[in-house]
Amino acid sequence: MLTTICFIACNTNKTEFYNLTQYVKPHIGTGGHGHVFLGANVPRGFVQLGPTQNTRGWDWCSGYHYSDSIIVGFSHLHLSGTGIGDLGDITFMPATDGRRAYSFERKFEIAKPGYYSVWMPEADIAVELTATARVGMHRYFFPPTDQARIVVDLKRGIGWDNMTEAYIIQENDTVISGYRKSRGWAEHQEVYFNAIFSQPITKFITSSSCEFTEVFFDMTQEEECVVVKVGLSPVSTANAQLNRETEIPGWNFEEVYAQANQIWNEELNKAVAKTKQTKYKNIYYTALYHSLIAPSIFCDVNGDYRGADGVVYRGADFVNYTTFSLWDTYRAAHPLATIIHPEVQKDYAQTILHIFEQQGKLPVWHLMGNETNCMVGNPGIPVLADLVLKGFVENKEAAYHAMKTSAMLEERSLGSLKEYGYIPFDKEPTHETVAKGLEYALADWCVAQIAKLLNKEEDYTYFMERSKSYTYYFDKNTNFMRALSAEKTFSEPFNPFHAAHRTNDYTEGNAWQYTWLVPHDVHGLIGLFGSEEAFITKLDSLFTITGDLGEHASPDISGLIGQYAHGNEPSHHIIYMYPFVGQQWKSAEKARQILTELYDDTPDGLCGNEDVGQMSAWYILSSWGLYQVAPAGGVYVFGSPLFDEITVKVGNDKTFTIIAHNNSDKNKYIQRVKLNGKSYTKSYIIHEDIVSGGKLEFYMGSEPSTTFGIAEEDRP
Repeated sequence: MLTTICFIACNTNKTEFYNLTQYVKPHIGTGGHGHVFLGANVPRGFVQLGPTQNTRGWDWCSGYHYSDSIIVGFSHLHLSGTGIGDLGDITFMPATDGRRAYSFERKFEIAKPGYYSVWMPEADIAVELTATARVGMHRYFFPPTDQARIVVDLKRGIGWDNMTEAYIIQENDTVISGYRKSRGWAEHQEVYFNAIFSQPITKFITSSSCEFTEVFFDMTQEEECVVVKVGLSPVSTANAQLNRETEIPGWNFEEVYAQANQIWNEELNKAVAKTKQTKYKNIYYTALYHSLIAPSIFCDVNGDYRGADGVVYRGADFVNYTTFSLWDTYRAAHPLATIIHPEVQKDYAQTILHIFEQQGKLPVWHLMGNETNCMVGNPGIPVLADLVLKGFVENKEAAYHAMKTSAMLEERSLGSLKEYGYIPFDKEPTHETVAKGLEYALADWCVAQIAKLLNKEEDYTYFMERSKSYTYYFDKNTNFMRALSAEKTFSEPFNPFHAAHRTNDYTEGNAWQYTWLVPHDVHGLIGLFGSEEAFITKLDSLFTITGDLGEHASPDISGLIGQYAHGNEPSHHIIYMYPFVGQQWKSAEKARQILTELYDDTPDGLCGNEDVGQMSAWYILSSWGLYQVAPAGGVYVFGSPLFDEITVKVGNDKTFTIIAHNNSDKNKYIQRVKLNGKSYTKSYIIHEDIVSGGKLEFYMGSEPSTTFGIAEEDRP
């Protein structure tokens, strides 16, 4: 089996380079409701090669759950942290008999960034996996036998995924190729593969439908193994071969893993945390790792990719991506990436704009070149607006056209919004009207900001007016956001605790959680309460009050502190509303509680779905002591830094250092702040100050400050 590869800290570009993959614990989030991917991949890689188990319920959305001990194969594509299962394409399974599933013991399973291994004692087969962006590399150690085989399962998928067509052929004595087409969460998926084996094939048997194929090898010699290199492509088997030959031309497994480990280390070294607590390092670097699984590359080494219109585009001059979980990730995952991964933002923007051109609207939840239309609102708008405002989009007019067009469609309740100014519950065939309306309002605010940037005054006025549509839903008698009819009467009966998955007025939540979904206009929301005091009283109550959510509540409503639900994204900004009313210290208090109580370095270490990096991105930004509340533009509100020091590479050889003086579990309150050596009184910082490089210093204490962040001019 593979020995551990170590890296020695060295001096690179005047900054230290650390072996940080040692702190990544990929099993974090594989238990509970975390739904994370476990296996071998590289940052943003198309190939995510790992063990697949039989789907036994919702917690197997990634194809793997820590509670299970049966493996049915090693699949090349997985999702990480989603609430719906899909993919699981192109499954390989080594075997010595007719079985297609084997048990394993946890003590014989190893997972590291870019590497996975397991021993299956029933077959006495040891498995090792590693990967590049588009190629999976397997190494199978068989016992001496002439019945050694690898089962290629093209039928199997995860969750909703069902094969619609498959094809496989033996090209020569070491190469096979084929494709798998399927329908699942994404309506139409096509994955092509080309695999080469290190040993000659002695027998090739496939079913008439090509669903199952057995590839046999003579393994009668002791200590022999079969190495397999599997190239994948969304376009063709020829491109799959090209990807394989380009990314892994040789057969050195250790070398490929070393490269993967190096790539992961380079990414993790972009945001180095210093602390004496190993547990915090484990959680932090695993969060960084999880935040880099997606969006994932969706093109070949020659630039070819399959577009949202199903057309193959040749030789693109940008890197095309997929797996945009935008309803989740516009909140923290994308803002985080604009800081530590500026080099990929233009490709994200190009991908998003090409999706718009190909399907006529910005992506909502894009997967494998397909629009799933999953979740509510227009979440592609905040992401694109944020990229424009932060300088990553060259053609701002094209971006604005895409945003405005998407906001002015008739679909997904937008027609009602344009007609009434809000979405009446009695005029819509579907539910969730409050959630839809609040999400559209914040997206409209983003459109308005780009209109303002481009001096489109009439559009700015129109979309700013629409961004205020949240006010319709606010019931001043109860101080909750409630569903409203076309006659402007609130829906009855009303229970602010009640939640019913996809059949009530909110999306995976209740009135307690959704009343705060106005991140674009916090001061406007405060005004609806009538006074800062009333707003604070209600916000304080959120974290203490308890009630019955009902038997049909979504399982996503998890990680509860009172009715605050950290396990689901609509709550993620809420604790950072306190600085808007001069009580920054309460944000510090709540941030520390969540960071230390709702994240752990165990398999059940996430209090909800990872949601394609969002849960981890919240942790990363919050552990730095800041969070972007408004959905675009880069105003980061202060919370409480968890680490003594953070060094962030912000591009162009610049670093931004965050230092927390006198920091401890007890000293969680910010007393005063310095920015680049000068006194800084504001309770927030802007994106430009971060990416320009410099030093942010927090001076911490055990009691709330009586001055910091209180003055109106220092509030966000």
